[in-house]
Amino acid sequence: MSTTNETKNILGLHLPTDPRWVNLAELSLEYILTDHAYCEQKAATSCISLIQRYSELEKLVTDLAPIVTEEWGHFRLVLAELQKRNLKLGKQRKDEYVNQLQLFQKKDGSPEQRLLDKLLIFALIEARSCERFKRLSEGLDDEYLRNFYRRFMESEAGHYHLFIELAETYVDKAKVRVRWQEWLTYEADLIQKLEVRGDRMH
Repeated sequence: MSTTNETKNILGLHLPTDPRWVNLAELSLEYILTDHAYCEQKAATSCISLIQRYSELEKLVTDLAPIVTEEWGHFRLVLAELQKRNLKLGKQRKDEYVNQLQLFQKKDGSPEQRLLDKLLIFALIEARSCERFKRLSEGLDDEYLRNFYRRFMESEAGHYHLFIELAETYVDKAKVRVRWQEWLTYEADLIQKLEVRGDRMH
């Protein structure tokens, strides 16, 4: 099975990352680690926001509580890696990928539709992050960093599945499948339009 097919089968993504991205990322290690650190931080705070917004949804709260801890732990791991390499945590940068994804959310739909889109956007970000980590784990020259990113890849895959599972817990599975395909189509078009940059995780 090719890497492209494997990634599509596991994550459902319609468009693989441009192979040039790994080489550009390796040339911009301080920037890519900085961006990765902030991605992990934002993942933790986003899960906290979901818990606060949907405190009445017991399974959501129970399942996401440990993810908050895990994502913050990931932030600390990336921060430690920066420090070990005598690199600096730079400033947080605008995440054009996530900002463009948010434009596709149904903000004026029913409460169910809004919940579904919130969960699916998280699933999609985790899926793309997992795919990017897979690229790094296979394409970097630095063996330590390849293993470093393999561990992150495995974690993000689990998070992707969790958000899909939560969506199917609170919304009819047929509706989830239809909307998920719409998200995947939109995301593939977005990836095609965005500039390939080695200083961004997405």
